[in-house]
Amino acid sequence: MSTAGTTRAEDERGGRGGVRTALAGLTTRGRSFLAAGVAAAICAYVLGQPDLLRVGLLLAVLPLVCAAVLYRTRYRVAGSRRLSPARVPAGGEARVHLRMDNVSRLPTGLLMLQDRVPYVLGPRPRFVLDRVEPGGRREVSYRVRSDLRGRYPLGPLQLRLSDPFGMCELTRSFSTFDTLTVIPRVEPLPPVRLSGEAKGYGDGRQRSLALAGEDDVIPRGYRYGDDLRRVHWRSTARYGELMVRREEQPQRARCTVLLDTRGIAFRGAGPDSAFEWAVSGAASVLVHMLERGYSVRLLTDTGSSVPGEGSGGFAGA
Repeated sequence: MSTAGTTRAEDERGGRGGVRTALAGLTTRGRSFLAAGVAAAICAYVLGQPDLLRVGLLLAVLPLVCAAVLYRTRYRVAGSRRLSPARVPAGGEARVHLRMDNVSRLPTGLLMLQDRVPYVLGPRPRFVLDRVEPGGRREVSYRVRSDLRGRYPLGPLQLRLSDPFGMCELTRSFSTFDTLTVIPRVEPLPPVRLSGEAKGYGDGRQRSLALAGEDDVIPRGYRYGDDLRRVHWRSTARYGELMVRREEQPQRARCTVLLDTRGIAFRGAGPDSAFEWAVSGAASVLVHMLERGYSVRLLTDTGSSVPGEGSGGFAGA
């Protein structure tokens, strides 16, 4: 599971930029009220009807007041995101949990929460959150699914604030995002005895022995906690300090999987293409060999090795 860092979304106040932001947030209803008010005021001036002028001013001022009040409203909320799991195979589903906390001393109004996701994962999830009391929280969740491998960013979260009359809507964004990793499909492979397995597996596993004979000992200095039965007295007398024999360390057999990534080697595109089948097959072989105790690495046609945890690109876990 992956947890996104908690952030806060606060409304900002400014000069001309703030006024433009507030006016740009007017909805179709708000713009219609404003246009109707202006038109009524012009007609009242031309026709000399003071009552019509009052109606026009009311229609024009209402959306402007709603925009000003909404823009000056300061909601202090904290949002977090949790993926379960953060790594899924192609075609698998992951659940995204969203949590909103009201960290201010004032209750919030109606909040519309939206999370930005790539189109490959599906439509953008939208939620309507009721009034959140001071110190309260709301939790929602949605599912994502992808048939294509890759790393997909999730976020940032967006809050859409709206006034009770629906005249204006403003958007506030968080700053953090998470990454969903979609890995290739892995198919279980039947156990098959491999040539040379006796040399690198089972009772016949090779060992990098530090002791091939009494005259071939390569000792090291004594460390706290070493078994005194491993002390090599001849080397101790030679160097004047306690020396112990090195432990026998099993040498894991190694396996290299080759993957051709050239564009001319495969036809088609998409989740069912030949290249995706090749990637899935390579991943299945790697996992199968890891489960049998081998150190594995993946080489491409360019000769480069996919980064592993050990030397030469070999990974053992």
